[in-house]
Amino acid sequence: MQTDGGKMSRAEAGRKGGRTTKQRYGHEHFGRIGKIGGKKGGETTKKRYGSEFYQQIGRKGGSR
Repeated sequence: MQTDGGKMSRAEAGRKGGRTTKQRYGHEHFGRIGKIGGKKGGETTKKRYGSEFYQQIGRKGGSR
């Protein structure tokens, strides 16, 4: 589905790319990259900001 002028929205482009990746590599691929990405990102953030950072952002999220 395209918006006016034949251009694709970011959301549409993302869905299209996700579907193409799923067809190419299978749904297990997303599980594998999700585990890797979450692990690396969390460890990097913890090294950079310390465990107190997670406490602070947790409080901010809970206060909404």
